[in-house]
Amino acid sequence: MDIRTRLLKGGVIPAHPLALTAERKLDERRQRALTRYYSAAQASGVAVGVHTTQFEIRKAGLFEPILELAFDEIRRSREHDREFTAIAGVCGRTTQALGEAEFARSFGYDAALLSLGAMASASTEELIEHCKAVAAVIPVIGFYLQPAVGGRVLPFEFWTRLAEIPNVVAIKIAPFNRYQTLDVVRAIASAGRSSEIALYTGNDDNIVVDLLTKFNFGKTSARIVGGLLGHWAVWTRSAVLLFRQLAEAGDRIESELLTLAQQVTDMNAAIFDPANNFRGCIPGIHEVLRRQGLLAGRWCLDPEEELSPGQSEEIDRVCQVYPRLSKPDDDLISENLSRWLA
Repeated sequence: MDIRTRLLKGGVIPAHPLALTAERKLDERRQRALTRYYSAAQASGVAVGVHTTQFEIRKAGLFEPILELAFDEIRRSREHDREFTAIAGVCGRTTQALGEAEFARSFGYDAALLSLGAMASASTEELIEHCKAVAAVIPVIGFYLQPAVGGRVLPFEFWTRLAEIPNVVAIKIAPFNRYQTLDVVRAIASAGRSSEIALYTGNDDNIVVDLLTKFNFGKTSARIVGGLLGHWAVWTRSAVLLFRQLAEAGDRIESELLTLAQQVTDMNAAIFDPANNFRGCIPGIHEVLRRQGLLAGRWCLDPEEELSPGQSEEIDRVCQVYPRLSKPDDDLISENLSRWLA
């Protein structure tokens, strides 16, 4: 099955974190364990070298090693007849982005999640030429990253132009903004490519509603078919079970699902730290994985990147209040952790 068809099926794709030792060196054993966890949780694939992996891996010389480690485990999953999608984060200006795209393709990655954060002052025309250049190397997943973590506001025109590039196979919508989310969905629908370009939510603050909504624009419509999320780097098995429940619901909107949407957003607020402009979002992910034993600590490459005051207590609260959304993963990890770390 080609990458376009696979992505159009929808699914759960975690954004892969970075496992470090206390000395802030790569912890290869735990890095592999994370990928094994996502496979065992029955995620559809992983995205590596993205914001959740920490963009700083490039300066630290870890971009290539991290992609190699992840793909080694992805290859093992595929040997067990599993379709496990491999997505590489690609960023920087065109020369850097092309180099990263070529490396990802040579190693076997299916597609590139293309960040435009390094092109903050580029025009729409320049951005489109950049995307075309990368799409000539590897299938591209467009990326609307919110400005608070390095993205930029992108106009409706950009998304309609992006939809015209044949090798664009999907878009991750993560502006954390309903108006900007609508821009992307409407652009793809109006371009007549909603059956060819898979839409994935990256709106960690609105996951369930994004997946439940049929976007209807009069003569055109579209759906968000899956999620590519930092939030799904934790509680991944629960995310898979939730995704299946939403798929079974179809076009029926039930009050229980809307309540569940609120609960998932509450859990996300604890780990993503919107109260402090998302300063603690990566440490928040790491803290949950540390408590479960997958990570040895919540260390980031930047020593100043830590939990915000009160964030640990918020994680305590949501885990206690919503056990349905954490227990499946706690059980899965406790049963398999020693094997994954072997």
